Amino acid sequence: MVKFLKANKVVVLLQGRYAGKKAVIVKNYDEGTSSRPYGHALVCGLATYPRKVTKKMDKKKQDKHSRVKTFIKTVNYNHLMPTRYTLDVDLKATVTPDALENATKKVAARKEAKKILEERFKTGKSRWFFTRLAF
Repeated sequence: MVKFLKANKVVVLLQGRYAGKKAVIVKNYDEGTSSRPYGHALVCGLATYPRKVTKKMDKKKQDKHSRVKTFIKTVNYNHLMPTRYTLDVDLKATVTPDALENATKKVAARKEAKKILEERFKTGKSRWFFTRLAF
């Protein structure tokens, strides 16, 4: 069987608090680990999407509308729906598996991921990733 759940693949979460939200696989564990003996992935996604930005808004309002909120989570493969898209953004350095162990590390990793994704949004690349799924 072909492994298609790889790093940088965009997925939609199907279960839990962030159901219906888009995320990017940072690291995948096809065989599982000793603590999680099933296939799972470390994902980083968007908890809140940026709002609509128009040219007539002033700079302060544009910055406020361009904010995103991120989340970091380990998710079972059964609760992921893969998309055909990949996001070429380097989150491996900021979002690491050991960041989930400690609350302060997790908050720091989320803030770094937020900076990277907001910068990505402001440059206008991968617009489809930053649009909310309407269903």
